[in-house]
Amino acid sequence: MAKKQEAEKELAAKNAELQGADTKVVKDTEKIESEADSNLIDEIKSNTWSTPSGDFDWDLDEKAFGNYSDSERTKLEEQYAGTFNQINQGEIIEGSVVSINNKDVVLNIGFKSDGLVALSEFRDLPDLKIGDTVDVFVESQEDANGQLVLSRKRAKTQKSWEEINEALENDKVIDGFVKSRTKGGLIVDIKGVEAFLPGSQIDIKPIRDYDVYVGKTMEFKVVKINHEFKNVVVSHKVLIEDDLENQKSEIVAKLEKGQVLEGTVKNITDFGVFIDLGGVDGLLHITDISWGRIEHPKEVLSLDQTINVVVLDFDDEKKRIALGLKQLSEHPWESLDKNLEIGSKVKGKIVTVADYGAFLEIIPGVEGLIHVSEMSWSQNLRSPQEFLKVGDEIEAEILTLDREERKMSLGIKQLTPDPWQNITERYPVGSKQSAVVKNMTNFGVFVELEDGIDGLIHISDLSWSKKVNHPNEFTKVGERLDVVVLELDEENRKLSLGHKQLEENPWDTFETIFTEGSVHEGTVIKVGDKGDIVALQYGVEGFCPNKHSVKEDGSALKVDEVAEFKIIEFNKENKRLVISHSRIWEDAKAEARIEEFNARKKEAKAANSAVKKVKDSVEKSTLGDLDVLAQLKEQMEDDEKKSK
Repeated sequence: MAKKQEAEKELAAKNAELQGADTKVVKDTEKIESEADSNLIDEIKSNTWSTPSGDFDWDLDEKAFGNYSDSERTKLEEQYAGTFNQINQGEIIEGSVVSINNKDVVLNIGFKSDGLVALSEFRDLPDLKIGDTVDVFVESQEDANGQLVLSRKRAKTQKSWEEINEALENDKVIDGFVKSRTKGGLIVDIKGVEAFLPGSQIDIKPIRDYDVYVGKTMEFKVVKINHEFKNVVVSHKVLIEDDLENQKSEIVAKLEKGQVLEGTVKNITDFGVFIDLGGVDGLLHITDISWGRIEHPKEVLSLDQTINVVVLDFDDEKKRIALGLKQLSEHPWESLDKNLEIGSKVKGKIVTVADYGAFLEIIPGVEGLIHVSEMSWSQNLRSPQEFLKVGDEIEAEILTLDREERKMSLGIKQLTPDPWQNITERYPVGSKQSAVVKNMTNFGVFVELEDGIDGLIHISDLSWSKKVNHPNEFTKVGERLDVVVLELDEENRKLSLGHKQLEENPWDTFETIFTEGSVHEGTVIKVGDKGDIVALQYGVEGFCPNKHSVKEDGSALKVDEVAEFKIIEFNKENKRLVISHSRIWEDAKAEARIEEFNARKKEAKAANSAVKKVKDSVEKSTLGDLDVLAQLKEQMEDDEKKSK
């Protein structure tokens, strides 16, 4: 049996050698097999095995050598197994380069067979040569063809993941190669593993061009790993921050208020500018950039600009530094003309317009407030935007001036004559004038007689006959109205006007027409919660309460419905006219009932008279009959006596 097994092993070895001869590069001399080996192979192939007898000893070899004992066999097997390395699937092991061709690299890892690895996995080793050692990953000890399957790429990736995880756990610095730019950051290759470097983690200062970092090898710290999706996030900024933290402490420790430092504009916002002072940032607020008023810091400064700033304040704990730029130059108030005083005329440009007024810049950094009340002589205050806008160049008069407090108030109405002078001569009480509607409120209309002369028409003085709920029912802004001056208060600059006074009071006439109890035809023009507004003749409106707007059939009056109304109240003083539709048919019914009652009463009276006549007649007839009967009785009694 041993002879047969030995022959089978030899046959298998020779077949394997023949099958692999075309895939291996060997020397020509090694391709020629010895004649003895060829004869032995032919002999083995041509040998015909016969069925052994039952007492055949399979342990005897072909040349009838003796058998191995169990201890000898075990010893030989151990010696043979000791010549191979023990490897496991999924293990990373070191291999030696045996040969290299244009496709593969043959590696000897000390196993019973060599392994093949694609040459493309060694692109990072252009100088690879026979004898070099590399780490490979054992994917399979034997594939379908009996070949050992190895991978250097997986070995690199697994070792890289181990190093990345170790770097995260131990807060270690790791090297990486910036491969490319992507949305929001950069892609970094860390020993075969791709990691993401966010744009905000590249540097402590904002980066405007990511492409300058592509192709560079940099140091990073691993900040996050997603094991499920195999995502790695790294940061270069934290390394810079760690280095700058010590610098910040040193810089802040040496800071003093009033100290002048050189810095670089790092970032510009709406509220100010961040200045890099060489490792620590300071804030230059927009109000400390210029003595003059600016809308945005970009008007004065630009990114990466180097400027000198003064330290205004700082916080040791929070490391906050307040900086100033305008403080390095003299305050403009110091250079203001010494001859300027109250009443002086100044020129400037409007820099701000607010609800309460506008600021006029006389020289950069020196501004005066023009209050809205000082823009026009008119007492009807309007919005400053109606008079001025930003950028207007105007002249104004100084009203107050405080150089110590650096405050100034200005006026522009003072440049024109006061229209209220001689007002009584131009607008006497009772005079008729023409005005333009400027504004309306719930209580009346503000009109302008001329620039600076305003007056109020109270809502009750708009119309004699029409009830006005709001002035917009009667007029509109911009419309011209004829008015009468009712009152004039020159001291308080108040003018009371009227419109209805242009006509005689028609209520004197209405009093004789709309007498209480009189009936008039009207049209319902409005239906309200408490009653209806009815238009009567002569433009008079009457109020019909809900209980008086019910028709005879029980329904209520509707808008535009024409009906008759009875005057139930007339108030000349308050111009109030209360009317009723229900009272008409209610009174008609009442009169009908009275007439019916009177008719019935008359009929009853006539019936009573007839009854009385009949009664008197009956009584007379009855008495006559009694007299006849009495006479008859007496005659009968006399006849009886005579007969007796």
